[in-house]
Amino acid sequence: MTDRPVITAFTWVPPFARGHVRDLRVRWALEEVGQAYDVRLVDGTSVKAEEHRRLQPFGQVPTLEDGEIAMFESGAILLHVARKYGGLLPSDPQGALRAEQWVFAAMTSVEPAAQDLAMSTVFEADQPWAADRRPLSENRVRGRLQDLSNRLGDKPYLEGEFSAGDLMMACVLRSIPAGLVGEHPNLAAYLARCEARPAFQRALAAHLGDFADAPPIAA
Repeated sequence: MTDRPVITAFTWVPPFARGHVRDLRVRWALEEVGQAYDVRLVDGTSVKAEEHRRLQPFGQVPTLEDGEIAMFESGAILLHVARKYGGLLPSDPQGALRAEQWVFAAMTSVEPAAQDLAMSTVFEADQPWAADRRPLSENRVRGRLQDLSNRLGDKPYLEGEFSAGDLMMACVLRSIPAGLVGEHPNLAAYLARCEARPAFQRALAAHLGDFADAPPIAA
């Protein structure tokens, strides 16, 4: 048993998903605050088992066990890490609230559009409706990116200094085709700036390093 936080991650995902599974968000947060952690790997069977569902009722990853705390959902975990360990939220209350609002904005205003596009281009691309849906989905993403670009302007980060909000937003932007993000040079530069952070590079390497030659994850 360890006193370090324990997160869950998959032993295997399809190649296109590697670098995008949501345990990466938690790993990045823990790396940013300098907190060592352990990983409990799950596969297509154990992730759906009752033991794991006691932590994550929908049979997904990530989860976090941190002392007496056990929780799921990457956004909630990110905010817990940011509040407990420091370094991902400004010290002043107003600044912290502004950073936290960007966590929710990334997950509720930008990510749904990105997921909708992924349905027609990746997950259900073979469906008869996909070709017709794709332009609509792209337009929705473009609208969100335009709004984000307008708000970011020429700032290095959303509120001036890197925060939990930037971490979540960068993770969401990584799930959007680079060509769409690249239509806004300030967003492309912003994403590259976030990905260049040493903590992200360590988190990504650890995330990719845990994948093994295992059977596909069951639906």
